[in-house]
This record gives sequence, structure tokens and C-alpha cells, in this order.
Amino acid sequence: MTDAFGLIVIGDEILSGKRRDRHFDAFRGLLQARGFALAWLQILPDDPALLTGRLAASMGEDLPVFCCGGIGATPDDHTRRCAAAAAGVPLQRHADAVAEIEAQFAEQAYPERILMADLPAGSTLIPNPYNRVPGFAIKRHYFLPGFPDMAHPMAHWVLDNQYAEGGVPERELSLKVFGAAESRLLSLMEQLTADFPSLKLFSLPRLGPDGFVELGFRGRDGLEPAFAALRYELQSPRD
Repeated sequence: MTDAFGLIVIGDEILSGKRRDRHFDAFRGLLQARGFALAWLQILPDDPALLTGRLAASMGEDLPVFCCGGIGATPDDHTRRCAAAAAGVPLQRHADAVAEIEAQFAEQAYPERILMADLPAGSTLIPNPYNRVPGFAIKRHYFLPGFPDMAHPMAHWVLDNQYAEGGVPERELSLKVFGAAESRLLSLMEQLTADFPSLKLFSLPRLGPDGFVELGFRGRDGLEPAFAALRYELQSPRD
């Protein structure tokens, strides 16, 4: 069962600041609404060697991943070729992608737009309601355009059709500890982390005269016993 997804956002324009990322908040909200978590985010440049390596690494993990950006036909769009190399397959003209692009652009599909039908062999298509130029999926990686107006509806389609069962939402329980520096709580946190390894213990200090440390657990099962242990240890006399 899938509980979380990775997210890769590709494009020099994000890293240079020419465009602001609009995917992180959108995907986090989209996934959380369906009971999934966002496990990690990577923002990567238009660098073929780096893209191929990172995609190969994530394809080797047991986690589905959304990838936004770089699937166009311009010289700086490397994602299709890098995805093929990472998956160990050749690029191949996908007949159904050709049909979609031709249906949208007719003779203007050639010679440039049709290049977007060259996909990693064995890919399945992700329909694009905006302009019919499809995304593609291979090895549980879902490759979408960089444009949020296209990518986000396409991600909805992936989740509706591939992960309709939804996930089990994460929960968290926490409390605020006043009058104690985070460093004084370190041994307690190490003990609780060892006692409840299936949960994520978090510590969020707030600085200032009214500062405190928010201390708690995040996870899916067993939160109540862990939280009870946290409260007990905090209320127990300590040297």
C-alpha cells in the first residue's frame, strides 16, 4: 500500500528565481486530501547527467514519484531522454501520443511538436486536458509538464485512476514545553525515539521571551501510547 509520494520539480528557472515554484504547496495539499504524505521534494536543474542519476536512484526505491518539468521539445528539455536512460530503455515514438498531438495540432504537429511523442519504451500516457500533449508514466514515476495549469489536473487523474483507494493519513500529537531549552530535552527525545521507532518524533523550538519547545510524534499507528509516555516523562521529577 502506498502512503507517500516523492516530488521532483525540474527547471533552471526555478533555481535561478526567474519563476517561483507552485508545485510544492499544490501537491502537498492534493496528496494530504487523499490520505497520502509528501515524503520528499527535490528541485533539480536542466542537467542531463544529474537528472539521469537522480531519476535512476528514485526509480530504484519503492516510492511513487511525480516529476514536473522538462518534457517539452526545446533543447533544454531533457526529462524524456533522461527518464529513458534512468529506466534502461530507449526513447521510442509512442503511437497513442502521436495520435493525441496530431488531433490537437494537425499539420502543425510537424516537425517540432511531434518530438514530444518520443517517450521511454513501455511508457503509459497521462492525458493532458489543457492541450492534449500527454505526460507519461514509467516505473511508478509520473512525468508531467512544468506548467501548473497542466500538471495539477494531470496529477488528479493519476491519483483518481492509479491510487483511488487513497492512503492512511498521518496524524500528530504534540504539546508545548515551557521553561526548558531543547538541549535539556535531548536525552528524553533519544529515549522516546528508541522506544517508538515506527513514529517520527519532532521538536520545534520557538525563540523569544515567551519561547517554548513543541514536542510530539507524527505517524499512523500507536500515537496515543507514545504521547502518553512523553507526557509521563515530562511530568516525572528529573535531576
